[in-house]
Amino acid sequence: MTRTDLIKKLLPGFIPLFVFILADEIWGTKIGIAVAVGVGLIELVVTGIKERRLEKFVLIDTALLVVLSLISILLDNDIFFKLKPALIELILCAVLGVSAFGKLNIVQMMAGRYMKDVSFNEQQQAQFQRNLRNMFWIFLVHTGLIIFSAFYMSEAAWAFISGGLFYIIFAVYFVIEWFRNKRQQRKMPVIADDEEWLPVVDKEGKVIGKAPRSTCHNGQKILHPVVHLHVFNPKGHIYLQKRPEDKLVQPGKWDTAVGGHISFGESVETALKREAYEEIGLTDFQARPMASYKWETDVEAELVYSYTSYDYKKIRLHSDEVTEGKFWSRSQIEKNLGKDVFTPNFEFEFKMMEQLRDQNSALA
Repeated sequence: MTRTDLIKKLLPGFIPLFVFILADEIWGTKIGIAVAVGVGLIELVVTGIKERRLEKFVLIDTALLVVLSLISILLDNDIFFKLKPALIELILCAVLGVSAFGKLNIVQMMAGRYMKDVSFNEQQQAQFQRNLRNMFWIFLVHTGLIIFSAFYMSEAAWAFISGGLFYIIFAVYFVIEWFRNKRQQRKMPVIADDEEWLPVVDKEGKVIGKAPRSTCHNGQKILHPVVHLHVFNPKGHIYLQKRPEDKLVQPGKWDTAVGGHISFGESVETALKREAYEEIGLTDFQARPMASYKWETDVEAELVYSYTSYDYKKIRLHSDEVTEGKFWSRSQIEKNLGKDVFTPNFEFEFKMMEQLRDQNSALA
């Protein structure tokens, strides 16, 4: 749920209060209560017919308005009524505070109920949390102003702070956020019409969105999936490819036999077969999953699905993506570790393979 959607959900609950403030100025407290309660009931009926649900926030707001208004009339003291909007906002502050700073995101749970088809990537989630924190402080400050005005300021000042000021504060906030978003958009690179789109995933691999390839590689560290394939011969030697010198990342270094991105809408298995053919001409091979893990560099964050295969006979270099490839023995690799011969990612996976081999030997 975006900040705009959240406000749309919350504002209907405040309408009876704002109606009362206006009606009270024109016709007095008793008529103001009647008009405000009527508006609240109309809201409940319209929401029930249109959306087939009970708008609980409007119901609570209207009921609280009635209770506090009756107390105010019976005790001939309007301080109880004046504190009513502050009590509501304190409840909202509690919800926002827990959602923004705690582990239980109540607001996001509510968003999941009203907007079931909406998901957030990591960047959107961070923006969402930032907005929650900002809204918490806005509500908290406004609540404090309401309490102060109820005890120490005039009726007109309290009415303005409780009603109109609320809109003004959020209008200013939205304007600031609008300019901030515009400024960020100007800084974003232009996306070409033919640029590849990659799936954005969470740590478990669930697709939660999509992003252009350039955005995934510009330092924002948007998590996206890739496939790796290690190919062995009967002697246990590992086939490696040499990255071209014109590559932006790790040029001229030896790397995993197959490595590439999973395109948006593509399965892991399909991507593995496609990349294997594109890079080393390998077809009709059997692959076993080895591990999946998160790998980060200065420019990107990847969720790596790593596989192994012993179907080496059909390797054939046939594209510009790979200009050189050969089998390396384990001893050859071990002698060159940490000497900028291999990519850091391959060295990480080689050590992983060695650990798995040792574990399997111990179990045998």
